[in-house]
Amino acid sequence: MSTEILMPALSPTMTEGKLSKWLKKEGDAVKSGDVIAEIETDKATMEMEAVDEGVLGKILVPAGTEKVQVNRPIAVLLAEGEKASAAAGAPKPTVAMPAPAPTPAPKPAVPAPTASPAPSPSQPQPVPAQAAQAAGDRVFASPLAKRIAADAHVDVSKVAGSGPNGRVVKADVEKAAASQVAQPAAKPAIPPAPAGMAPKAAPASPGVTQFGQPYHPVKNTMMRRTIAKRLLESKTTVPHFYLTIDCLIDDLMRLRAELNGREGAGYKLSVNDFIIRASALAMRKVPTVNASWTDDSVLFYDDVDISVAVATPDGLITPIIRKADTKGLAAISNEMKELATKAKDKKLKPEEFMGGGFSISNLGMFGIKEFAAVINPPQATILAVGKGEQRPVVKKGALAIATMMTCTLSCDHRVVDGSVGAEFLQVFQGLIEDPLKMLL
Repeated sequence: MSTEILMPALSPTMTEGKLSKWLKKEGDAVKSGDVIAEIETDKATMEMEAVDEGVLGKILVPAGTEKVQVNRPIAVLLAEGEKASAAAGAPKPTVAMPAPAPTPAPKPAVPAPTASPAPSPSQPQPVPAQAAQAAGDRVFASPLAKRIAADAHVDVSKVAGSGPNGRVVKADVEKAAASQVAQPAAKPAIPPAPAGMAPKAAPASPGVTQFGQPYHPVKNTMMRRTIAKRLLESKTTVPHFYLTIDCLIDDLMRLRAELNGREGAGYKLSVNDFIIRASALAMRKVPTVNASWTDDSVLFYDDVDISVAVATPDGLITPIIRKADTKGLAAISNEMKELATKAKDKKLKPEEFMGGGFSISNLGMFGIKEFAAVINPPQATILAVGKGEQRPVVKKGALAIATMMTCTLSCDHRVVDGSVGAEFLQVFQGLIEDPLKMLL
């Protein structure tokens, strides 16, 4: 008997994903444990393994499809000896591929104007008002057509489709959008724009803004959309405050050079490895920073798990060094290199980037002297690290040159008070300026 292969939930928070690639094709034999597809979540691309054995009878969701809901059928697996015709009785691609979540949302708003009094043509639509609806008031349109319609403020349910079975396709929406843009003057029924200001309404033709600026759109990845959502949430709901401290790192640089110069060393320490180690030990001494806010209580974490920001082509991701306070510099260095490589290849597992109680973002390698980082909820702190540079300082009453590094701690004031953040930075500075303590 044929079996549906469903879109898996590859992390506890995953509700949808992109089916990046099929690694098996229709007719291929599949064994339990075989990797059959690659699924892109908001943070990583993960391999999907087959649970059952059989033959891949039919692919319902083609590679490259975005916003595929968890538990939606994506393929049909035939039992051994079962004929390919059995897959025909399985759900058809149109069931698995209707545009995702947006479909239910507009339902309440669509029926009222469409089904009720037809004689109210007070505001004629420039677009043909027929075809895109079928049984159950579902709008039959390609995902691309829906996305373009949303961007152009076109009601896709009013667009006549020219695709198979009346399906609305990209060309239909572009035609409808052009029709709307061509008539802005005929519709100043809404509030007139203030004098001297261009009306904000209708977007210009594709590729050019209403101000005549040419552009080329780059589609937002799931990762970029998630970053935007979380950072907006952080800056609008988390009360940030910032503490900055300068650290003398001449001794650290000498110790690093000495350790890296040892013959047969199976590591290459970076300044960031020392920062991770110092942060972990400081968190053990000031555990109040290792916490998260909830409406009911503040959660204080037992383990010291440090998230470290890694830049990828799609945006930042923060792989985690678990129990960082129990690991030496060499272990931290080697683990961080491995995690950074996996992050850039989008191969991180959920447990390697989800969670953490503290974050570090280091822009020193780009020549940034200092900056303030945005807190990554639900964490309550993030340390922004600038470059190490020679600066004039006063030592024992005399002017001298020293290598200094500026670090800024962003704190969630609901969890971390100013005195607690200052105490943490004081302990951190002591470890950075006397790095031999980190080896004890």
